[in-house]
Amino acid sequence: MNLKKYLVRALHRLQKGPGYTYKELLVWYCDNTNTHGPKRIIKEGPKKKLIWFFLTLLFASLVFWQWGILINTYLSYNVTSSLSIGFKTMKFPAVTICNANPFKYSEVKHLLKELDRLIEAALERILQPTPGNSSENTSAPLNLELWNQIPLVLIDEHDKDNPVILDIFETNQTAGGNETCSHQGSDNCTYRNFTSAAQAVTEWYILQSTSILSKVPLHERIRMGYQAEDMILACLYGAEPCNYKNFTQIYHPDHGNCYIFNWGMDEEALNSSNPGAEFGLKLILDISQQDYIPYLSSAAGARLMLHQQKSFPFLKDQGIYAMAGTETSIGVLVDELERMGYPYSDCTMNGSDVPVKNLYSQYNTSYSIQACLRSCFQNHMAEICGCGHYMFPLPEGVNYCNNEDNPGWAYCYSSLRSSIKQRQICIDSCKETCNDTQYKMTISMADWPSEASELGFVLYRNGIIKLNIYFQEYNYRTISESAATTIVWLLSSLGGQFGFWMGGSVLCLIEFGEIIIDSLWITIINVIGWCKGLKQRRARARWWRLTPTWASSTSPLLCPGMRRCPPSPAHPHPTMTLCGCSPSTSLGPTAMQRPSERGVLPAANHHRCAACHLLGKCLLSVKIRRELKALAVLSYD
Repeated sequence: MNLKKYLVRALHRLQKGPGYTYKELLVWYCDNTNTHGPKRIIKEGPKKKLIWFFLTLLFASLVFWQWGILINTYLSYNVTSSLSIGFKTMKFPAVTICNANPFKYSEVKHLLKELDRLIEAALERILQPTPGNSSENTSAPLNLELWNQIPLVLIDEHDKDNPVILDIFETNQTAGGNETCSHQGSDNCTYRNFTSAAQAVTEWYILQSTSILSKVPLHERIRMGYQAEDMILACLYGAEPCNYKNFTQIYHPDHGNCYIFNWGMDEEALNSSNPGAEFGLKLILDISQQDYIPYLSSAAGARLMLHQQKSFPFLKDQGIYAMAGTETSIGVLVDELERMGYPYSDCTMNGSDVPVKNLYSQYNTSYSIQACLRSCFQNHMAEICGCGHYMFPLPEGVNYCNNEDNPGWAYCYSSLRSSIKQRQICIDSCKETCNDTQYKMTISMADWPSEASELGFVLYRNGIIKLNIYFQEYNYRTISESAATTIVWLLSSLGGQFGFWMGGSVLCLIEFGEIIIDSLWITIINVIGWCKGLKQRRARARWWRLTPTWASSTSPLLCPGMRRCPPSPAHPHPTMTLCGCSPSTSLGPTAMQRPSERGVLPAANHHRCAACHLLGKCLLSVKIRRELKALAVLSYD
């Protein structure tokens, strides 16, 4: 019962509202608020009141301006980087080693025979431009099918405005360039200029060999590469011996067969027991330099890279060379990067929120931005060119490009590779990883084996490499990001500005919110009251028109000459009219009419009409007052 009374009172309080007008509410706020300034506006004289009003408005504007700056700074989500140094036992990095030459020349010579003859003839033509000195006339005729597909041309730029493009077998000029066209005989071609003839020939040879080797099955390419038992002669990790069986073999498009130590795919990653060269990885490699492809690899040595476990090695971007005939020592320092995620940076934890399909996931490796960029390029090439490039993994249902099945692939590939728009699309689509480990290397080299060493008589020096890979120290650096602005910083800064300019606090804001709520509630009550009043006025007017008054219902009894007249244009509502009188004599506002307008009435009827008219007006006045009083009571109820 008490609860019901409480709810009824609460309902009545809500219906009543704050009980103030707008002016009373504003005066009450200025008189009772804890904010400095508003009190002086209502208590001071006219001049000071104007001054304090201006100062309050000025400082309130400054507060809102400062608040806007602080909120914008917070929403920019800036970060600060901190560097910390720690000491712990660390996992030894994964080590990938490859030969700089992807295939043994003895295994692929039959596939590159025609290409080698073309490149030899082209070099002879460039280096011996004088007619008659070339030996191409005495040799077997060249098969120019490969040449015509992607020709190597000469560009004469003596006239800068009108360069002359000439085939290398039809001129004795010595400038070089590479021509790729959408299809043979087409004018839609692109030219890539080289200042060095050797560089132009190498790039042309790589492009042509890519087309040839792309048609070779994967297992054949693995067989034609360098095998682990032939390449890895000796292995020692710390004090424990190891061999080629401790390495995981993968096929790398750039370098052929590559071997990874401590990749962590099949077994737990190895920890390093102590820093120093004696506790690292020691390898002796045989790169078989004498079996290199002549025009494909201009560098001789081993390509190696240190990376995290279960990550794919991108040796072309992050690898280093170890020179043949040397002992290379690599001291390693570890940097751990910890980036903050969204909204502070656009990084990803595992690549699941990246819109690009990772083609390197077939190796069961973790996400990296290099894998994303290459996957993005390969996907675009498969979509635009209809085939995939030999250097990247293939999307499902796509084949590698070659000159026979895809005559215009080189032109499409060159256009796509030089497209800034395509590059920017991939950059915008891919994200950096939030957590990353980088290995900083200190490299030193010495000739090995020495001429005085007994090994010098046993090993072929130009094909042997010794590697020492170890941690320099167990100290590692962690570069971590933290939020430059937090919610605590924002609240304290907002409160500081409010307190400095206006002497306010959180309670002052609550007071201000209170008068806003009261103002809204007053507005709602006023609107509801106005709507009710409008509804009542309409109902009153409708009742007044339709309900017969006491006078109109009793006048025919007192004045038998009165009757209800039908509506007319002049009188749209029914009226009471005296018998025999004109409509102008009806109850309500009357006008004096001339005899000609009233018509001729009998004298007796005229007097009775006038008497009844006066009596009806008196009765109507009394009844109207009673009905209005009853209507007021009904409206109040």
